Amino acid sequence: MVITELADGITRRVEALGDTLSGTFFEPVIRLGVTGLARSGKTVFITSLVANLIDRARMGQLVAQAEGRIAAAYLQPQPDDTLPRFDYETHLAALTAAKPHWPDSTRAVSELRLSLRVRPTGLLSGLSGPRTLHLDIVDYPGEWLLDLGLMDKSYDQWSREVTTRIAPRQQAAEFLAALGGVDPQSVHDEVTAQDLARRFTGYLHAARAAGYYDCTPGRFILPGDLAGSPVLTFAPMLGDGNDPRKSLRREMARRYEAYKAQVVKPFFRDHFARIDRQVVLVDALGAIHKGPQAVEDMRQAMAETLGAFRPGGNAFLSRLLRGKRVERILFAATKADHLHHSQHPRLSAIMQALTREARARADFAGAQTAAMSIAALRATVEETITHDGAQLDCVRGTLLETGKQAAFYPGALPEDPNRLMGPAREGAQSWLDADYKVMNFAPAPLRLKPGEGPPHIRLDRAVQFLVGDRL
Repeated sequence: MVITELADGITRRVEALGDTLSGTFFEPVIRLGVTGLARSGKTVFITSLVANLIDRARMGQLVAQAEGRIAAAYLQPQPDDTLPRFDYETHLAALTAAKPHWPDSTRAVSELRLSLRVRPTGLLSGLSGPRTLHLDIVDYPGEWLLDLGLMDKSYDQWSREVTTRIAPRQQAAEFLAALGGVDPQSVHDEVTAQDLARRFTGYLHAARAAGYYDCTPGRFILPGDLAGSPVLTFAPMLGDGNDPRKSLRREMARRYEAYKAQVVKPFFRDHFARIDRQVVLVDALGAIHKGPQAVEDMRQAMAETLGAFRPGGNAFLSRLLRGKRVERILFAATKADHLHHSQHPRLSAIMQALTREARARADFAGAQTAAMSIAALRATVEETITHDGAQLDCVRGTLLETGKQAAFYPGALPEDPNRLMGPAREGAQSWLDADYKVMNFAPAPLRLKPGEGPPHIRLDRAVQFLVGDRL
């Protein structure tokens, strides 16, 4: 085990050395990781990001574009031959069709390379021509990111934490009842192991649908080609670790360790450890709608998420000595178009409060962090209506369920985020003084002029934070 970890560390440093030398002396490469928890809009974010960097008329807050220094942007073959290519063209076609629809969600790692030709600035700008910057966008499910927290946990520790956490949840009742009827010290039986794993997987799906964000192991929800394999056939079982050979619990522990070694660690080594910049997308409005427990669960998930990152600076020498680190992390509350613009500052403040602990840890480690509200694709328009003599700032769009146009007022978010954070931390079951609603809107038909990308909210500011310093 120690030799394997040393070999992995050496491999990462060799890769970092190659990337550093290439970026310093040839064409620089930025690896941008894009992830998010369930229904946060990763696919739409990447599609709109690429489209708006190719046609940049709506990217006024991107300084290099405002200064007229981006000469061109174009897609190139991705550098990793073993990774699926992010299906940009199919996703863009879905969003720009005569009857647009949301593209399929992320289910595995994919990648796309966008190259930008940028004119230099400063005193030497007249002495050199445009240079090329490669932006490698790596898309991966947020559920897999949370798995990185398992790397430092034993099976005993994980089992204790999970069973304690899920005990009061009604979604876990079936699994816990089945678990209570099994003797962990009994001889391993594959039928019993599969039944427990199936019930535990059912709990994870139900918990995610109910708004919980601590649903690990993530591959149980998105198994891919591992579905049905022993590495996904385990469940938490309490015990003292002194399990007899061939016992059910000992086999569960072995499979848990195999999951970490054969699934989680390769993901960290091959993809995650090579990321320079990271954006974490969050459906904060959805959590607020589900109630205080969902908000608190999301806050804890954000703190655990940052524990998986290696935040810090990427100076030339430090990259050679300690490997690549994540320099900038953006936490973005998506679906800002579901609110009137007058409430966007409140959503951004709530996002900052949700991620305060996570951002403080990253800032201390030397990374730069930010939190903001965005909409990668604007699906609504704003209007003000009169209701019971009061003026309500609403948004209007096409309802996803019915296809009908409707004006929608979700309720006013509090100016002070602690109005939400306080009840969430205290374990309140519902909001006492407000009712926050959420509607699902379909994408609106687009009528784009030449040079325009899809309409968005603050996508250009997000890009400026993530990569503007390298442009």
